[in-house]
Amino acid sequence: MAITREETLYVARLARLALSDSDADLLRDQLGRLLDYMKQLDRLDTSDVVPTSHAVDMGTPFREDVVRPFGDREAILKNAPDRAGDYFRVPRIIED
Repeated sequence: MAITREETLYVARLARLALSDSDADLLRDQLGRLLDYMKQLDRLDTSDVVPTSHAVDMGTPFREDVVRPFGDREAILKNAPDRAGDYFRVPRIIED
């Protein structure tokens, strides 16, 4: 699929890429080949293919969300660069 130089420069501008003339020509060629390949894939009959959300069938890797007793709070807070009582003190990031 042919892609014009103007389309290439438009895509580059959207991606905030500054392209030299030779880079723009190279990108135009690569985008054209990519679109050609997508056209080939679009012609495949996938009506018998079951949609999948993962390439590898596996269960959830997360552990259950269960309340557990916390470790030694004082040992953890002892390593804080700045603390206020039982809390970490951090710089303000939101202005009033």
